[in-house]
Amino acid sequence: MRKRYNSNRQSSVVANHRIRFPTVRVVSDTGDALGVLPIAEALSAAQDAGKDLVLVTDQAKPPVVKIIDLAKYKYQQQQKAAESRKKSKSQDIKEVRFTPFMGEGDYQSRLKKVIGFLQKGDKVRLSLLFKGRAITKKEFGYEVFDKVIAQTDDIATVEIEPKLMGKKLLAQLQPTKK
Repeated sequence: MRKRYNSNRQSSVVANHRIRFPTVRVVSDTGDALGVLPIAEALSAAQDAGKDLVLVTDQAKPPVVKIIDLAKYKYQQQQKAAESRKKSKSQDIKEVRFTPFMGEGDYQSRLKKVIGFLQKGDKVRLSLLFKGRAITKKEFGYEVFDKVIAQTDDIATVEIEPKLMGKKLLAQLQPTKK
């Protein structure tokens, strides 16, 4: 029989009688150190306070436990995890493709996309592919990029200047800090 594991399940909290260490360093819910106690004394102290004994870290010698309400401890851990996810928001790089000889309507719709991505906080890579003999008119590609950069200069800065790589002209914009 194969065990099934839920990959997005949070690690379980070790509390009360599931703590398997002979002696532990006990901390109260206010943060005061109560000292190193045998596990039986720590459990009775937690029961006297009407709270749970929760294992904070088993890496320390002796392991650290805290006398706190189990639901409150889980909530605090959930808040810490949410805060770290919020801080580690990575920027996505969105790519918008242009052509050297494009109509005004096409240009405006792609410019709107670029502005929308920048306002959301994403970086935008501008790419322009020269097809066939269009490579002989590189200046038209540079003009398109200059126009985009000029129209987004209030919300973006140029991270990578326009440069030609083979038949592709590339540039990258990043949103300015708010």
